[in-house]
Amino acid sequence: MKKTIALVTGGFTGESVVSFKSADFVESKIDRNKYDVFKIVVLKEEWYYSDSGSVKHLVDKNDFSITLSGTKIVFDAAFIMLHGAPGEDGKLQGYFDLLNIPYTSCDALTSALTMNKGYSKAIVDGIKDLHIAKSVQLFDNSSAASQHLLDTLVLPLFIKPNNGGSSIGMSKVKTADGLPDALIKAFNEDNQVLVEEFIQGREFSIGVYNGLEGIRVLPSTEVIPSNDFFDFEAKYTPGATEEITPGRMSEEEKERVERLVSDIYHKLNCKGMVRIDYFLQDLSSDFYFVEINTIPGQTAQSFIPQQLRAAGLDITEFYGELIEMALASKD
Repeated sequence: MKKTIALVTGGFTGESVVSFKSADFVESKIDRNKYDVFKIVVLKEEWYYSDSGSVKHLVDKNDFSITLSGTKIVFDAAFIMLHGAPGEDGKLQGYFDLLNIPYTSCDALTSALTMNKGYSKAIVDGIKDLHIAKSVQLFDNSSAASQHLLDTLVLPLFIKPNNGGSSIGMSKVKTADGLPDALIKAFNEDNQVLVEEFIQGREFSIGVYNGLEGIRVLPSTEVIPSNDFFDFEAKYTPGATEEITPGRMSEEEKERVERLVSDIYHKLNCKGMVRIDYFLQDLSSDFYFVEINTIPGQTAQSFIPQQLRAAGLDITEFYGELIEMALASKD
């Protein structure tokens, strides 16, 4: 008997544009012989399902159900494909926990924790062979903030919203004159800002997931942006970034990275699929943890689909594994 799956998308932030694209791709790949899929749009104003005639059917938030032609539809599981709030910060996960609806992503606590870049770095700090760039976490943009950063850290610096995604509001600052504007830009996106020293090295992103055969690490993607760093434009403008999958690493680097990202996955108590961004420092090849994304993008060009293809894995089967793992968690 087919299971009924809510493919949850939309969101409360500017990342909703990416969420819709990711959900469209996932929807096109899920096996309809096994699952009935309903795309549920979650916005601040309304939650709804839009049928083939573009008629909106509002979600009953009391039990996360919809009613079609007089028939009430409840869901066996939720496939969360919503970047940013409330899908990536733990709010939806907490809601689904209250309703006893299993879902494909990390749980509420892990999602909330990893949405905060500074806090997640504090948790993984101490993992053997893992390095973290020196940083300062700001909670307000006071007049003394710029001088404090210059006294504490060494230029160049990355300034980024602590809870943001898709590199929105992020800047690379090479001189002291650029700090005030970069801080304003970041604080326009969040009330916490993380400022880190720049690590000169090769940038990578790698997928990790818990499937039917346990935790698996996908081939990495090496990221070579044409811009000064991997910002929003570089992420979402075709041709703005060279992406090499599998990324260029020695066997020793590859084995070390696979061990470290598995350790990160365990330490943060992750579930489902995640994507971990890291640098390999130029001179030392040391692994520097950048951040973890618990709802990674799923367009055809996104890193996870690239890495699945490089690993010779079937994307439809992969999404099926995520759904089956979620369903099993309820048993």
